[in-house]
Amino acid sequence: MMCCGKSTVGRLLAPRLGLPFIDLDREIEARVGPLLPFMQREGEEAFRSVESELLAAFAVAPASVIATGGGTPIAPENLALLRSSGTMVWIDVAFETLMPRIERAGGDRPLLFGLKGDALRERVADLLAQRTQAYSQAAVRVQGDGAAEEVAARIAAALRTQRK
Repeated sequence: MMCCGKSTVGRLLAPRLGLPFIDLDREIEARVGPLLPFMQREGEEAFRSVESELLAAFAVAPASVIATGGGTPIAPENLALLRSSGTMVWIDVAFETLMPRIERAGGDRPLLFGLKGDALRERVADLLAQRTQAYSQAAVRVQGDGAAEEVAARIAAALRTQRK
């Protein structure tokens, strides 16, 4: 989910695992430019198409920590690819923790652009409800509340346990 810490935690986790880090949203921006104008101009479907294409390219590359966008696993082909190409991790953050993070992030989230107050809360709740089914298929689920270093340590520990 957006603002759960995927990029921050991924940057901290990758060196712990001795792997490179890839932020899928930054890779998409490198291709299409800033996400908000691109999505306003081309639509979410065009964004999801580029997202799926890049995910497929990175998922078959050498092992890495990939921070996907919050909606990436919603597409069945993306979910299948994530599950088959490595270990999918769900950073599970409570709605009450997400909302202040999202509000601090401001209007740079294309799916939330222009929303405030109750409309923003309702949209975030809807997105979280829609995405939870896909997220629940992750091989590893970690509590995402707390400092990013703590979350990265939880993930690293969970991955070590899973490999045993």
